[in-house]
Formats: sequence, structure tokens, C-alpha cells
Amino acid sequence: MGLWSNELSGSIPEGLFNSTVQLRYLSLTYNSLSGAIPESIAFLPKLTVLLLGDNMLSGPMPPAMFNMSALQFLSTALNNLSGTIPGNGRIGSLQQLTTIALGINPLVGKIPAEMGIITGLVALDFSECMLEGDIPSELGTLVQLTWLNLGINSFTGQIPASLGNLSLVAVLDLSANNLSGAVPMTMGDMRSLQYFAISNNFLNGHVPTCLGNLTALQYFIASENNITGNMPITLTNLSSLVVMDIHQNQISGTIPVSLTNMMSLRMLDASINRMLGSIPTHIGRLSSLQQLDLSHNSFDGHLSAHVGSLKAIILMNLSDNHLSGSLPVSLGQLNELAYLNLSNNIIQDIVPDIFGKMISLIVLDLSYNKLSGPIPTSLANLTYLISLNLSFNKFIGRIPDGGMFSNITLQSLMGNPALCGLSRLGFLPCPNNEQKSRSSKLWLLKFLLPLAVAIGMISICLYLKIRRSKHGEQLILVEDALNYRLISYHELVRATSNFCVDNLIGSGSFGKVFKGQLDDGSVVAIKVLDMQHEGASKSFDIECRALRMARHRNLVKILSTCSNLDFKALILKYMPNGSLERWLPLSGNQPLDMLQRLNIVLDTAMAMAYLHHEHFEVVLHCDLKPSNVLLDEDMVAHVADFGIARLLLGDGNSMVSASMPGTVGYMAPGNNRDDFITSLFLCVLC
Repeated sequence: MGLWSNELSGSIPEGLFNSTVQLRYLSLTYNSLSGAIPESIAFLPKLTVLLLGDNMLSGPMPPAMFNMSALQFLSTALNNLSGTIPGNGRIGSLQQLTTIALGINPLVGKIPAEMGIITGLVALDFSECMLEGDIPSELGTLVQLTWLNLGINSFTGQIPASLGNLSLVAVLDLSANNLSGAVPMTMGDMRSLQYFAISNNFLNGHVPTCLGNLTALQYFIASENNITGNMPITLTNLSSLVVMDIHQNQISGTIPVSLTNMMSLRMLDASINRMLGSIPTHIGRLSSLQQLDLSHNSFDGHLSAHVGSLKAIILMNLSDNHLSGSLPVSLGQLNELAYLNLSNNIIQDIVPDIFGKMISLIVLDLSYNKLSGPIPTSLANLTYLISLNLSFNKFIGRIPDGGMFSNITLQSLMGNPALCGLSRLGFLPCPNNEQKSRSSKLWLLKFLLPLAVAIGMISICLYLKIRRSKHGEQLILVEDALNYRLISYHELVRATSNFCVDNLIGSGSFGKVFKGQLDDGSVVAIKVLDMQHEGASKSFDIECRALRMARHRNLVKILSTCSNLDFKALILKYMPNGSLERWLPLSGNQPLDMLQRLNIVLDTAMAMAYLHHEHFEVVLHCDLKPSNVLLDEDMVAHVADFGIARLLLGDGNSMVSASMPGTVGYMAPGNNRDDFITSLFLCVLC
């Protein structure tokens, strides 16, 4: 019986299963069921799979549930179930159990030590409950485990050294508890570990050097603890590491130079520690790095010009250190950089004019340094810049006009007494250097004007001569520019064999999506709007507006449009691996492995975080679901279909209608990054 993802409400009838003794599979997930779990479920002798997650069920779990000896998969996660996890031989009697997920319920008490005798367990998730006490060392006997999530509880004591026996575990999450003591050296024996989270505890001691043995590790999250000592050089052996988050600890010493060998690293956050020395010169070798946060440390020396090689970087925060020297000109080459904070250092000299070419920049903070010279007028050309802080430096001269400077506040410029202009902020007017004496003007007219006329005549003659020889070449260049990305209706007809059904790859409420090959040979996805639908034209406009200024690797890119009164189409980048929906377990395809799931979650979360927090307008997707997450040839996730998106102003005070359209059965995530990552993670997992 599979009734998942409907709109079922009310309680589960007590007698519903009285005559279903042959039932082996029962799924009621993703509904709105309430009330208690009926005890009659516990008397289904052949039931092997019981899925009740993501409802509003309440009360304790029936004690008889833990006598279901045939049960292999039990999930009651994401409900409001209370009570304890029963011991005294009850839960230990579920000897056939391979997966148990009770997370995100207000369960209390301890984990029974007898969990350790269910030796066939593969996945155990008790996350986001209210469990307490020690983590039983008996869990170390579950040698078949691949997934262990005990995060966001109130566990105390130390991390059991016996967990090092779990050599098959790929995901271990102990974050957001009250654990103390040092990380056991035995953790280095968990050779299959890919995701290791111990953040937000009271752990101390050094980072164990044995973690360098975890060659499969991709996510190491140990932030917000009391970990001390140096960053072990053995960590640089983790060539597969994607995220290293060790912020807000008491780690000291320097960054090992060999860190630059971690070529897969996307995020490095070592902020709010006691690290010192210089930032490694060759940090630019980390070609995949997207986020670098070394703020609130004691780093010194010059910022190397090699930072200009971080072509994928989106966020760079080096504030509150002792960096000196000049700003590297190479920073201006970082076209993807959206957030740059170098405040509270002792950087001097001028701001290079090339900073005006960082076209994706949204936040720029250079405050509390010793920068001098004029403010580059090129900064006014940064279209997406919404936060600029140049306060408490030594800038001189006229404050630029236009762009960000049209609405800039005094707080962004104060502490620079030699600036002038912008009387609305209280700065003195700039001196008029164009006033000259009458004799100087006459001298200019008498001698310089004839010279200028002569030079002008010569220039015109040369221009006419060159123009004739270059006329043909210019016509070609102009024609190329005019035809760039312009795709006609007839080319779309050819590309799709007249929108043949054989090329149809998807359909929705506002139209259909076809695969097509353009005249230049490129393969694209063509979203054709159904103009008979009342909202199609509005959907087209919304999607264009939502993505016209969005620049992110995890958003589907609009290559071009084709639009007239009777026909509207979006030409999108083609995604060979289709949507996430086709890769979920019920689709019949080969299931995603753990690494692919984690990467898809990270990619989708980064796209949503960009739209919610980093885009110049807040974009609410309103219809995020597996079918709207597309996968390219490398299985990189791209969020698509913004036809019913909502755009807010960047001030955070705008209101959205309480009636939000979307797919029935889905709830759009809140405008909170952590809530979103949690909900999407559970979605992909299930």
C-alpha cells in the first residue's frame, strides 16, 4: 500500500489494517496525517517496510511496534512523536531491521544500549530530537552501518572511541550536541567516511593527525568548538576534500603550504581562530575554491597576486587580520566574485581601477585600512553592487557619481576627511580648478586652437582612408554582433523537426520542453509556452526577469529567447541527465550513490542561498521539487523553471501574497539557508 505524497489528513483509522495480514509494504509519507499511530499497525506479522514520515502524527509510538520481528525499514521522521526509544528488550527484538529513522521528533531520554545487538543495521538517524545522555559505545558493534546521524540533540560525554570500528560508515553527524573531550584517534580507522560533522559542541584537544588517513573524506565540519593546536599537515592528504569548516575554534599556527594540493576544495572556512603567518603564496592553485574565509585571525604579510587565479571564487573574507602591502591588481580578474571583505587590515596604496571589472560584485568592504588616492570612478559601473564600505581610510578627491554612489550613505565614506562632493552627506564642495585667468584663456585660443584644428583635419583624413580599407571587415563584425544569440522561429522549427513529439522531453502547466539541435550544431532545450494558457505570457516574463541578472553555476542558463505576439520560447542549456526526479528510488533508474546525493544537495542549496541572500533581488522559486532540479553531463545540479517565481526588493521588508502557487504537496522552503538544506537533504535521501 503506497499512499505517499497526497493530501491525506485526519487520523489513521484504528481498524484500517484489521484484515490486511498479508501486508508487507506500507507508505503514508508526505501527507498531513495527525493523531496517534494506531496500535493495529503493530499486528501486521509480515510487514517489512513501514514509512510514516513527514506528517503531523503525535503521541508515543505504540510499544507493540517494537515486537514486529519482520520489520526491516522503519521511518517515522518529521512528525511530532513524543516519548522515549524503548529499551528492555523491545527495540533489540527488531533483529531484521536495516534502517531506522526517527529523527525530527521531540523524543526524549537515552539511546538504549541494546541498539548494538541489531547487527544488520545499515542506517540509523535519530537527528533533531531531544535525546540526552552518553552516546552508547555499543553502537560501535554495528559494523554494517553506512549512515549514522545523531546531530542536533543534547548528548553529553565524549565521542565513543568504539565508533572507529564502523569502517563502512560514509556519513557521521554528531553536530549540535554537548559533547566534550578530544576527538578519538580511532576516527582515523573509518576509511569509508565521506561526511564528518562534529560542529557546535564543546570538543577540545588537537585535531587528530589520524584524520589524514580518511582519503575518502569530502566534508569535514568541526566549527564552533574549543579545538586547539596547529592545523595538522596530514589534513592536506585529503585530496577529495570539498568542504573544510573549522571556524570559531582556538586553532593556532600557520596554514600548511601543502594545503594548495587539495585541488577539489570548494570551501575553506578557518575564521575566528588564532592562526598567523602569511597566506600561502600559491593558494591560487585551488582552482575549484568558491568560498575562502580566513577572517578574525592574525595573518600578516602581503596578499599574493596569485589570488587572481581563483577563477571560481564567489566569496572571499580576509577581514580582521594584519595584512599589509598593496591590493593585488589580479583581484580585478575575478569575474565570479560576489563578496569581498578586506576590512580591518593595514593595506595601503590605491584601489586599482580594474576593480571596476569585477562584474559580479555585490558586497565590497575595504574599510579600516590605509588606502589612499582617489576612489576609482569605475566602481560606479558595478551593476550588482549593493553594499560598499570605504570608511576610515585616506581617500582624497571627488566622490564618484552614479551607480552605487547615487544612494551611498555617510557610514560608507566617513573617516576620509580629504574627500569632497556629495553635499547631502556633509562633505565640502570640490574646488573648481577650471577657472583660469583671462590672459590664460587668450593664450590657449591663440596658440592651441589652431594646433588642435590642424591635428583634427589630419585625423579625419587618416580616418577616411582607413575606413575604406576596413569597411568590409567592419561590416562582418557588425553582422556578427547583430546575429549573436538571435534565434528565429524558423530555426527552432528546424531544430525540433517542427516540434515533433519524438523530441519532447517534458511538459508542464505553461507549455512543453523540446530537445533541439540549432543550425550551428549546438544541442539545446527549447521551452515553448502555450499561449492559449492565461498565465503563459506572465510566466515567460517572470522567468526572464528572475534570471536576467542571475549568474550562478547551479542555475539553468537562458541562452536566448524567441518572442512575438503568438509565440514565446526560452532557449536553455540542455541537461543530458534530465531531472533529479528520474534518479529517485521509485523511478526505476540506477540509484544515486551517497557522494552524488551530497553533491546535488550542496549544488541546489548554493543556488537557493544565492537567490535568497546574494542576488540583488531576493528570488523565491515557489516550486522547488525534484523535477525542477536538472543534472548536466557531470551530474552537477541546476535549478530550473522560474515561471511562478516571486521577486522581492533587496531591503528584506517586502511582502508576498499569502496565496503562493506551486505544485500541490510541496512546501517552498523558508528564506533561511539552514532550513532549506535540511529539508532538501531529507527529500533527496527519501
